[in-house]
Amino acid sequence: MTARIIDGKAFAAGLRARVKDAVSALKSRHGLAVGLTVVLVGEDAASKIYVKNKGIAAREAGLVSNEIRLPGSTSEAELLGIVDGLNRDPNVHGILVQFPVPPHIRQQAVLDLLSPEKDVDGLTTRSAGRLLSGYQGLVSCTPQGCLMLIKDQRPQLEGLNAVVIGRSQLVGKPMGILLLQQNCTVTFAHSKTKDLPALAATADILVAAVGRPEMVRGSWIKPGAIVIDVGMNRLTLANGQSKLLGDVAYSEAVERAGAITPVPGGVGPMTIACLLRNTVLAASVQHALSPPTEL
Repeated sequence: MTARIIDGKAFAAGLRARVKDAVSALKSRHGLAVGLTVVLVGEDAASKIYVKNKGIAAREAGLVSNEIRLPGSTSEAELLGIVDGLNRDPNVHGILVQFPVPPHIRQQAVLDLLSPEKDVDGLTTRSAGRLLSGYQGLVSCTPQGCLMLIKDQRPQLEGLNAVVIGRSQLVGKPMGILLLQQNCTVTFAHSKTKDLPALAATADILVAAVGRPEMVRGSWIKPGAIVIDVGMNRLTLANGQSKLLGDVAYSEAVERAGAITPVPGGVGPMTIACLLRNTVLAASVQHALSPPTEL
């Protein structure tokens, strides 16, 4: 058996197209220009590339996209003042402060101030609390994208065993809650889990979000399982070139899984697409409009 390859790039392109349609409809019907502002502090190379790509995708979808780039010497008070101003700006519907921030700025202080209604990355404590409590709210982009890919393969997830390897606030924990809301039986696994291979082998849905290249071996995969690889591990080869690897040993897992995301081209493209989706949903709620049905 060879697994179906889950084409996250194609799915994300379709979602971005639907976001573009929704943005156009909000503009034509309600005069609403959906606005996203991204704040970048410092010169982190990966963050600069990510912010650039977010801006390109937002503008292609028709959003009013703004970037605030601040030097690494920016104080915590200065950054909080900017975030507070964005919270109050009615033309800004989504705010994303790119992390990591410089070490003299407390990430939690930024998140505590950020309006949950504009928290399009779904990272504030109130956003997480709403998710845990089953209330409507903005959900962290990567796990939301993972769920979309899973449901595209199998729309009804009720009763399935799901194992999430990883317990981060960004991916692991919200991923497990989203699957629980789909009536899966969910197990969180982590570095202290006993006999992780045996546990993984019980999963109808296996999500690997641990940040260790090719940790999950093919022998861990239950035949026919849906495997979602969130890992993005960049390794430098002997010739100086780099290679991107997931958390799953892809060449092994593809022989056992029913469906699997590749790296790259799987989960990665969904993150920005879901960020755009969240911004449109946030704008709709802030203007007391029904969320676009196409999203």
